[in-house]
Amino acid sequence: MTEQLLDLTQHEIQALKTRYNLADAHTHQQQSMGQRQIVAELPGLWYGAEASRQADLEDRFKEVFFRLHGQNSVRADTTMLSYAASISTLVAGMYLRQREISVSLVEPCFDNLPDVLRNVGVHPVPVPEDALHDADRIYERLAAEVTTDALFLVDPNNPTGFSLLSHGRKGFEEVVRYCVDHDKLFVIDLCFAAFALADARFGRFDLYELLDTSGVRYIALEDTGKTWPLQDAKCALLTCSRDLYEDVYNIHTSVLLDVSPFVLNFLARYVEDSIEDGMASVRDVITRNREAAQKALDGSLLEHIEPVVNVSVAWFRIKDPAVKATDLQAHLARYEVYVLPGTYFYWSEPERGERYLRVALARDPGDFRASVERLREAVDSYAG
Repeated sequence: MTEQLLDLTQHEIQALKTRYNLADAHTHQQQSMGQRQIVAELPGLWYGAEASRQADLEDRFKEVFFRLHGQNSVRADTTMLSYAASISTLVAGMYLRQREISVSLVEPCFDNLPDVLRNVGVHPVPVPEDALHDADRIYERLAAEVTTDALFLVDPNNPTGFSLLSHGRKGFEEVVRYCVDHDKLFVIDLCFAAFALADARFGRFDLYELLDTSGVRYIALEDTGKTWPLQDAKCALLTCSRDLYEDVYNIHTSVLLDVSPFVLNFLARYVEDSIEDGMASVRDVITRNREAAQKALDGSLLEHIEPVVNVSVAWFRIKDPAVKATDLQAHLARYEVYVLPGTYFYWSEPERGERYLRVALARDPGDFRASVERLREAVDSYAG
């Protein structure tokens, strides 16, 4: 069955049917104590949303979201809300297609990004993530690698956990300087940025201040979907430079009217809870599960690749070059363990991904421990 699947989402759909689902990065962990209290308040949140103006709920959600993330200079009047990050990506892709803007997209990345772009007639060309690894050479590498009108990055990246924040402000500054000097539109997917915020080594600086003061043309995509255990009740945010706003807004309104007022009211409380607990409910589960995965797989065929940011996925290299990810992943599925092969993340050259597997970490720690123990058993049983 797995060889017939066309993308990672189709793999994730299959994984939902298995006992040990370590495929999708959606949040399946249980509620923290603070979050349980919010769930207990659901009737009041429902009726509160019913009695509120949509615009007021939108404004409140934007305010608490950007306050949590420390993005204090963002102009929320250029931020548009949708009910999924893929919808925001679709709107961005439609803008690129409408304006006939060619785009370079980071590789590896989650394959729905190139797929959404292709489905609206935009055909991305790859720019390797390692072009961003040396802060002193970012400008030079981008000048050599990027031949298109736009640069599309993911930060922190999924699956690798790499972030320009490893260079402090300088990484983003160099990317923005390159885009300004070479008149490139900068598209940035920040859907995993909450994990940088939760990682004590990093946090986030006010990226929108940098973007808006630099004069760069930009589209920034943010999301709640990978952060809190909300059973896929979520909201994505698309913020753009003011010069793009009218055109992007006109596309956005052709796609949807609004996000559920109840969901906005519900989400705002989760964001406020994370402000109060300093992102502990997000950080602690991911940290525990990463450690459990490393412990369970230590000395096995799989080698953990340390991420820059402690994101909610773990990227493993297959030590034996003779073992392919597609074969190993199919073997693991027979043990009811579902992980994702690296092939799809290398969307322009899948063969390069045959050395990698991705394991999702956003699970209840008890269930996760049982899953990685089963994963180790299945990996050890693989005869190649």
